[in-house]
Amino acid sequence: MSTTTTPSSASTRSRNPLAAITRIPFGWQVLIGLVLGVVLGLVAAQMGPVAETEANPDGANWLTTTLDTIGTIFVTLLKALVPPLIFLAIVTSIANLRGVTNAARLAGKTLLWFAITSLIAVSIGIALGAVTSPGANSGVSADDAEASSTQGGWLDFLTGLVPSNFLGLEGSAGDDGTLSLGFNALQILVISIAVGIAVLSVGEKAEPFLKVTGSALEIVQKLLWWVIRLAPIGTIGLLGNAVASYGWEAIGQLGVFTLDVYVGMLIVLLIVYPILLKTNGLSIGSFFRGVWPATSLGFVSRSSLGTMPMTQTVTERMGVPRHYASFAIPLGATTKMDGCAAIYPSLAAIFVANFYGVPLGVTDYLLIVLVSVLGSAATAGMTGATVMLTLTLSTLGLPLEGVGLLLAIDPILDMGRTALNVTGQSLVGVIVAKREKILDQDTYDAAARTSFSAIQAEQAAESDAADDAETQVADDADETSEAGREKAPATA
Repeated sequence: MSTTTTPSSASTRSRNPLAAITRIPFGWQVLIGLVLGVVLGLVAAQMGPVAETEANPDGANWLTTTLDTIGTIFVTLLKALVPPLIFLAIVTSIANLRGVTNAARLAGKTLLWFAITSLIAVSIGIALGAVTSPGANSGVSADDAEASSTQGGWLDFLTGLVPSNFLGLEGSAGDDGTLSLGFNALQILVISIAVGIAVLSVGEKAEPFLKVTGSALEIVQKLLWWVIRLAPIGTIGLLGNAVASYGWEAIGQLGVFTLDVYVGMLIVLLIVYPILLKTNGLSIGSFFRGVWPATSLGFVSRSSLGTMPMTQTVTERMGVPRHYASFAIPLGATTKMDGCAAIYPSLAAIFVANFYGVPLGVTDYLLIVLVSVLGSAATAGMTGATVMLTLTLSTLGLPLEGVGLLLAIDPILDMGRTALNVTGQSLVGVIVAKREKILDQDTYDAAARTSFSAIQAEQAAESDAADDAETQVADDADETSEAGREKAPATA
């Protein structure tokens, strides 16, 4: 039996493309994608535009179009899985708290630490903006000013909380008569929370529903893992198209603003977070080694929700109990945004005020803090922070056309913003678990073993184990059939 199974297992592994991919560390895959993206983007920029046609109104050359297509497909795949992921993850996470005696306390502590870290981040952003005046030291033209088609105001934010339908879907008609469907992540979040609370209220009668949602969540997360493995390829398209479309000229024109955003994020990442970890008696090195797979994936994917399964995995591998991690991380993926909802909108608001010569007083800065701490759910975890920015600008009474001044470099900034977002989400989970004495300290201290490659290897091992099991069943069936054929003549 063993001689039959071993070759089959070996051949199965040799035919498994995932086994070959996992031999290259994910960090190297991402690095290769970043380098190729920059190189191909520069090549595409040197090729220049082509003649505009009806099919190609922008005059983009074939390489730019290819890069744009690759990046768009990757982001579209992530977006396609976001609605079911939000609903299933939130409902399941709330239901997981039904057996926890201090569930309300955990939820309250989590939200409190979300607010504390956001308050620190937005204060750093305001301080940098006040010192450097990024809008007064830019080379952008007023001709670039353009109000975003996606806007957010407090009235829009409040009315947007009310679901227009149970699925949170939205339809829009194009100029050519085509109908496209989208989704409102904030409405899906509200629906999910309501359903989760209803599940807790129903009790045992909801168990069949929970089994279905739990199984469906596993399936969606498996699909998302497959998309995540395409991240290095998506990086080539996203970064390459950004370089080809905007080049380094846009970054140069907004150099002070770009530097402010990344310096602010690095201060939070490398100074604030370590101080919070050390204050709570946690190893700084163990945390950053453990969270690195989620941080790097967030940088590539530019989606907190798309990175959520990885963020939850690394948080659990750092010793946070699953019943708490499955609640804190999905909630953080939709509301905890130190990059998109704290540092970026504060600096962007100061930039727009500088550019248009509008003085900001103490009250205005306090409003920026208030919007950042209370309105971060408006970003809803997807790529970009335009809604949060327009919400901040409208609150301060600043021109919404200022959004257009910053859109050229938004993809480059969004990479860093999302990386900081997911790191902060994991940080809060670890800190609250530590303070509530539910953190497995030995597992946390061993978090250095966590890596994307290790997680991929586990996934591959599970696939190989399933393949081996199928092969074993097939071999056993063959041997049983053979034994039956040999026994039949003897019986006759």
